[in-house]
Parts: sequence; C-alpha cells; structure tokens
Amino acid sequence: MTEPILEVDEAWMARAIEQARLSRPSPNPPVGAVVLDRDGQLVAEAHHVRAGEAHAEEAALTLAGERAAGGTLYVTLEPCNHRGRTPPCVDAVLRSKVARVVVGCHDPNPHVEGGGADRLRESGLEVVVGAGGADVQALVVPWTTFITTGIPHVSLKLALSLDGRIATRTGASRWVTGPEARAKVQELRARNDAVAVGVGTALADDPRLTIRDPDVMVAQGAPMRRIVFDTRLRTPLHSKLVQTASEVPTWILTGNDAPSPGEQALVDAGCEVFRVPLGAGGRVDVGVALRTLAKAGIVSLLVEGGSELAGSLLAARVVHEIHAFIAPILLGPRGRPGAVDWAGPSSPADAPRILEPTWELCGRDAYVSGPVEFPEKTAT
Repeated sequence: MTEPILEVDEAWMARAIEQARLSRPSPNPPVGAVVLDRDGQLVAEAHHVRAGEAHAEEAALTLAGERAAGGTLYVTLEPCNHRGRTPPCVDAVLRSKVARVVVGCHDPNPHVEGGGADRLRESGLEVVVGAGGADVQALVVPWTTFITTGIPHVSLKLALSLDGRIATRTGASRWVTGPEARAKVQELRARNDAVAVGVGTALADDPRLTIRDPDVMVAQGAPMRRIVFDTRLRTPLHSKLVQTASEVPTWILTGNDAPSPGEQALVDAGCEVFRVPLGAGGRVDVGVALRTLAKAGIVSLLVEGGSELAGSLLAARVVHEIHAFIAPILLGPRGRPGAVDWAGPSSPADAPRILEPTWELCGRDAYVSGPVEFPEKTAT
C-alpha cells in the first residue's frame, strides 16, 4: 500500500523538480533527486546530467554517502530496476540504507519489466508515490510520448498576424512578431532535442535555426540538431544551414527517389542525409520520418515551419503541442495565407484544438500554447 503524501514531501519534491529541470540526458528522461538525513536535513541533491552518466538518485546518494542511512530519498521518477547503460538504480538505493523513498511518478516505459517501487517495498523500505502532482508529470511528457509511441514529442510553432497571414504580399516575414516572441522561441528551441523546417522555409528564409542567447544555450545542454524535410534534396549548398553543418548537427530527411548527385555534396559539407519513403502528396512520409528520428535518439522535436510541413503533421495527427504567437497587425488579403496548409476538418467539431490553453503576452504579441487534442474520427 502506498503511504500518504505529506506536506513536507511536496516541498522537498518541488526541490527535486528544480533539479530535474537542469537535466538534459536525452534520450533518457530528465530526473532530479534530493537526499535528507535521518533528522530531515538536506545532505545532497543532483540531476541526471547526460545519457550514460550516473542517474539522479545514484548521483545524489553518492554525494550523501553515509549520511543517507536512515534518511529519505526524493526522486522525480521511479528508480529503474533494469540494467541499461548504467546498473539498476534500486541497487544504489538499497546500498544507501535510506529508510524512505518518495517518488514523483511511476516509470511509463512499457518495455521495462518489474517496477522499482515494488522492489523497494519488498525490501522493507517505506515508499510514497505521487508527490509533485502535475509538475512532476510534466517533466516526462515528451519522454512518455517517445517511449510509448516510437516517435518524438512534436511541438508546432506558429507565428501569424491577426488575420492569419504569415508574410506580406511580397513574401516579407521578418518580422511578423516582436523581439519578446522571438526570445521565447529561443527558449523553446533549448527545450527540444531538435528543430525542424520544411525545405520551402529553408529556401525562402535561409534560417540558421540556432540558439543565439548564451544563457539559453548553456541551459540547453547537448547540441541541438537541425532538421530539414526536403523531399527532392533542394537544400542549397550555399544556405546557412549547410554552411554551418560542420558546427551544428544538420540532418536532411529526403525521399527514397531523390536525386543522388547532390547528396554527396551535402554529406561532404557536414550534413547527414536520411532517405525515407514518400507518403501522401508525394512528400516525405512524416510518420516514417518521425520514427527514423526517434531511432536516432530525438525525443522532442520543435517544428517551426513551413505551412506544408505543419499541415502534413496535423493531417497525420502527430502534433502533441502547439505554440502560437499572434501579432497585433493586419497583413491584408494578399498577404501570404495560412501558417498551416492542409485540407482541414469538415466542421469545427472535428478540428484539432489546444487543451486547456495557456495565454500570455510576449511583448505586444499574444502567445497561446498547450497540448493538442484530435477529436475521434467518426465512421463514414
């Protein structure tokens, strides 16, 4: 039986959550841990820094040493009971001789047999599960998507005018939104393993897709990958993405039948090219592409455009979050329409929508974000 969650448990779990937010161990989940001694005094805290290194609970218990005996371990995710790149964390917990373990949430990995919490209880420890509530659950949402579906957690970023335009009638799009919104996008990039655009955006905007704020870059941890969905291998060798590919990992997802002469030049420039089958409309099959990225270790993916790629992802129902920035400007009926190019729903009731949207201001722009819900498909 799970023991009750005390007020003090919530307070210390909040501290473990702060540690977890420093964690960037993709393709592993972010985890934080805190250790108290038998008198309830803080003796250690740690987070899982990167894949292959000590998990959060082992790192914290190592720092605590003999002071952990008889104390309490707070950890945001259930200690693992299997061997991966590192030994099972439950072994380290049992060696530490802590008397009590407070866990934020159970491990959602369906491929792991035998829960760590059960083994700790069977070994005589008091185990509490559920402290931290929604905050601790939010930490592992992307990883849960990744480990249960076999595709990355996809966040779609949109920037548009009040009248739904993404550029003027001449195609100018810099800048529809203000500097505060663009700073928020830098933060979104730092929270994801990779950022993606379609080849149309790469051709029209010639973006770098990098994190330019030094403080945000430090928080991001491991290098972010840049990805171009490019069915026919049209990404120019002179583009900023290709020219900086030797400095920032740059991947091109192209069709199986794309022209091969240009592939070697892209590879020589430092890009990595993945060939995948074509799907509807003769474009790269986004489902296969996402599974390819997941196998390459991409847990979370931020998609920044263009409209065709956004539409393909929505049509395939593989968008998990939306981050939309709405500028208080009007670009007119001849402005470039549609942040999303797809057939769309037949009625508003069938439209994908943001569940429990969060609204805030980014400078003068409205920013709405949240998880996406796709209504159940009705039989025809």
